[in-house]
Amino acid sequence: MGSEIKVEVLHRETIRPSSPTPDHLKTIRLSVFDQLSPDVYVPLLLFYPNVDISIHDEVKRNDRCHSLVSERSKHLKTSLSETLTHFYPFAGKFQYNDSIWCNDNGAAFLVALVNCPMSNILDKPDAGMGKQLLPTDVDSTQADMGYLLLVQANFFQCGGLAIGVSVSHKVSDASTLSAFIKSWASIALGSASTYHVVLPAEFGAAASLFPPLDFLNAPQPAVEFPKEKCKTRRFVFNASKIAALKSKAASVTVPNPTRVQVVSALIWKCGMEASRSNLGCVRPSEWFVLVNMRKILVQPSAENVLGNFIGVFATKTEASKFVDNVESLVTKLREEIEGFKVKYGIGINGNDVWEFSKDYWKLMIRNDVETYSCSSWCRFPFYENDFGWGKPSWVTQGMEFKNLLVLMDTRDGDGIEVSLTLKEEDMAIFESNKELLEYASLNPTVI
Repeated sequence: MGSEIKVEVLHRETIRPSSPTPDHLKTIRLSVFDQLSPDVYVPLLLFYPNVDISIHDEVKRNDRCHSLVSERSKHLKTSLSETLTHFYPFAGKFQYNDSIWCNDNGAAFLVALVNCPMSNILDKPDAGMGKQLLPTDVDSTQADMGYLLLVQANFFQCGGLAIGVSVSHKVSDASTLSAFIKSWASIALGSASTYHVVLPAEFGAAASLFPPLDFLNAPQPAVEFPKEKCKTRRFVFNASKIAALKSKAASVTVPNPTRVQVVSALIWKCGMEASRSNLGCVRPSEWFVLVNMRKILVQPSAENVLGNFIGVFATKTEASKFVDNVESLVTKLREEIEGFKVKYGIGINGNDVWEFSKDYWKLMIRNDVETYSCSSWCRFPFYENDFGWGKPSWVTQGMEFKNLLVLMDTRDGDGIEVSLTLKEEDMAIFESNKELLEYASLNPTVI
């Protein structure tokens, strides 16, 4: 489907904060979490359905379409400019690996036309399609792009709109991106006094709590992601299927597993089976969980940290002890997260962050261990963002790295949508796994 869709960028400009950043906020130091974040772009796509333009005269209908593009673009740009006064580091310049110079450089804003109705995309979403709707590739660097934040407003044939956002991982994780979108939508809707808008003081807190490490200040080498032929697939677990999977995975040790744990365990199990089938043997497997540290630390000051605040822990299986049931994998996942909370819940320092980050990247490039990375974006309120024309009909992200799993809520908030990237030969076996398809639907329609 991706090749059938043409996205034409009509206009590109720089949006700067509506008010200049005060002198005392001009430099924001990176925290150790920011320093260790890869120099890539975190992507997000929000789809807003077509408005009703039931005009029979084609000339008048086209005029109305042009009017909608102009009106909505202006609305987005004006509210974005105001939002950047609160998220001023997003409009700044990255300085080596120690700080952000908040010089009001601005954010890139692109206006694009898509040559089809939105239903063509939502009927059977395609990973290749999503890339065209984002302002830059995930693995671009901020040095190449010249901006820390880029936005692309994609207007479909006379109505629908998809907002593509790409933000440098050096200034934002998924939690901070969620806070940014929420603030932007609130300002656009004119309800900033009702909803939470981030205050400038909340930036910079991370560096005070978790100071940067001097030896990481120099420019870091680019992250080398595995270069293999991979395929990305979308799987949806609805609420009733998750309930059934929870019942299957429950045990005396973990009587009430979470929905993220049971979905993760099933994906891991089926992934190992696919790998074993293609290799003809069992390799050790490590399941890395990227953790929102705001939910781990008990200190109240950590709750509103902006920027990057991601920890990581690993759950392992040995080659000699292949785990063939979801219940055991859920137990392993629960034990590791509880151990992580005990170890770091009362505090964490820069050396701790360096050690588990270093171990993570070392294992990612090894060929004798099957490594998976799981990032949960569940419970972030992406579906609540109304810019003035209703809430989105679909929200998705566009990260595609080998053995990466990203979990997001379905629109009703009860199900889970999974984006999974595997080697082509592994995905061919994985996507036909009978146990998986008992609980998950392969790329169902969004409409």
